[in-house]
Amino acid sequence: MSSLVTPQHAEELSTGARQLGVELSAQQHALLLGYLALLIKWNKAYNLTAVRDPDEMVSRHLLDSLSVMPFIHSDTQRWLDVGSGGGMPGIPLAILHPHKQVTVLDSNGKKTRFLTQVKMELKLDNLTVIHSRVEEVQPEQPFCGIISRAFSSMENFTNWTRHLGDARTQWLAMKGLHPADELVALPADFTVESEQALTVPGCQGQRHLLILRRKA
Repeated sequence: MSSLVTPQHAEELSTGARQLGVELSAQQHALLLGYLALLIKWNKAYNLTAVRDPDEMVSRHLLDSLSVMPFIHSDTQRWLDVGSGGGMPGIPLAILHPHKQVTVLDSNGKKTRFLTQVKMELKLDNLTVIHSRVEEVQPEQPFCGIISRAFSSMENFTNWTRHLGDARTQWLAMKGLHPADELVALPADFTVESEQALTVPGCQGQRHLLILRRKA
């Protein structure tokens, strides 16, 4: 274990994952802590996340990312994390689902350099890093799932990523407060499939997940 990661961090991750109903293997637990160590180390120079205190990162980054894992369907193989920033939730998604192809996308070069380093150091062969604006990405085939965490408004999220999915794609928007005002502006060709209120161990604020589909 890196000197940047404490036994308390390891225990908080184990306990929190159990409370979320997420089964972590020993290898997944170790990889998540390895990712945390890289995040703490690089954040000092690269300003990857507004959360500066390493003691807050387990709950606000790792467990927050794990909270959506029960809603990741086993048959959705190709995932895109839009505006991934420091890699949440894309890196945890790639760690927990090594057989899925996960793409993390960000327009900030410093952040994609960090994500490339994470891929290399943690040997995440199923992870692809793209440095680009989302509007300019042209995939060879639609993604099965497109996820964002505090990326932009629901209107922008759906409009900017519409060309990256199809009627079979699930769009997952991770939000804090329930975005009732944003849903009013949702484009007409998108519909809310389900809404989930999430409880993240160690996080005080509200968390919501909205799952969307595009009408054929």
